Amino acid sequence: MKNVNKRRGKVGGEKLDILYIIINLAVFMILLAGLYAMQRKHVSFSKRVFSALGIGIVFGIILHFLYGTASYVTNHTIDWLNIVGSGYVSLLQMVVMPLVSISILAAFTRLKLTKNIGKISFLVLAFLLGTTAIAAALGIASALLYGLDGIHLTQGAAEAARNAELKTSVASVKDMTIPQQIVSFLPNNPFADLTGARPTSTIAVVIFSAILGMAYLGVKRKQPEQAEHFAKIIDTLYTIVMRVVTLILRLTPYGVLALITKVTASSDYGAIVKLAKFVLASYTAIIVMFLVHLLLISLAKLSPVRYVQKALPALTFAFTSRSSAGTLPLNIETQTKRFGISEGIANFSASFGLSIGQNGCAGIYPAMLAIMVAPSAGINPASPSFIITLILVVVVSSFGVAGVGGGATFASLIVLSVLNLPIAIVGLLISVEPLIDMGRTALNVSGAMTSGILTGKITGEMDKKIYQQEDADLLEA
Repeated sequence: MKNVNKRRGKVGGEKLDILYIIINLAVFMILLAGLYAMQRKHVSFSKRVFSALGIGIVFGIILHFLYGTASYVTNHTIDWLNIVGSGYVSLLQMVVMPLVSISILAAFTRLKLTKNIGKISFLVLAFLLGTTAIAAALGIASALLYGLDGIHLTQGAAEAARNAELKTSVASVKDMTIPQQIVSFLPNNPFADLTGARPTSTIAVVIFSAILGMAYLGVKRKQPEQAEHFAKIIDTLYTIVMRVVTLILRLTPYGVLALITKVTASSDYGAIVKLAKFVLASYTAIIVMFLVHLLLISLAKLSPVRYVQKALPALTFAFTSRSSAGTLPLNIETQTKRFGISEGIANFSASFGLSIGQNGCAGIYPAMLAIMVAPSAGINPASPSFIITLILVVVVSSFGVAGVGGGATFASLIVLSVLNLPIAIVGLLISVEPLIDMGRTALNVSGAMTSGILTGKITGEMDKKIYQQEDADLLEA
């Protein structure tokens, strides 16, 4: 009888769990309907994104405290929410390569990259790497200020498993030289790169599209009729691709709602509290670096307030999705339609910013971890020679992030390996990695945008009137 009752109880519990999941999904559908109603009433894109962010945080926290992070109800509710959240990110990633390739080609056919392509490339890279050096210095300062120490971090089952994975990855990271990393940017198979087959595919597509653009200019001088036909084809493709981008971007509020609900419902708040000092130090460096971006924009005699107003939707999505690649279409659209930057510069800065000079993932994070583990290797983390060496290694290694994939984790592995420091600390922070990665990703995107703005200002390929005008809806600009 006892076994029968247990089975009945188990069956009853499963039915109750399914009922809870249905209720959760019904609430989520109501929230989606509310966002759709805001769209029908022509509430601005920015307000809808921020509303989705706030609602998702509250809904996720409620799910967290009602069911916990590891319960059947929470996991299966999130699984269904992923249709909207992860599905939206997938749609954005789908359009990344066509957008980058066609936009750069269109910049050539519209004569917007003919004179300044070398200067644009140099300036974009200079700003990305320069801000990464500043970010590394801020990461070092924050780690020292908060007195972070990696020696006292504890290792649980999840951390041990993570470190076991890292040991198999570190060999490939250590063996890749800077020349090999540079060669990996070149498009040896552009058709494979258009599918995103390699971590460096985006940069390879940029280079391939630029080569096609320069070939078009040569054909235009000798065979203008053929060049004109090609330009019309590119212009048609550009119009269609931009229409696809617009259709997908209209789904942003719904994607943000699902993504932030997942984050707040599944976060381990206990682990966050234990590592609160590290989280606080990380966000201190991230916020200060964002203020540096605003300072650079001010020095360019542009309004930092206007930058914040217009960049926030893209930064909000980057924060919730933790995907620089997924944010790329929104990044480019923001630069061109809200900041008045030419398509060529916007594509160069946004695309290179995915893999080179990421302020958060390749700048702040590796520098902080190196400071934390330096004492265990008998190194004084406050030593000027160590700090200067660390900053240089971080800047050079930021090229290598694209070559190995994995974002901040692999950037940290590269830096720690080059300096002969213990790599185990990377796995010990796995419990707070998602929370910190949100801020790092937003900072990466801000760095790419700042690079685009400064490059556009210097080269004169920026419409100041668009930048300075009152904020318009991104999808109607």
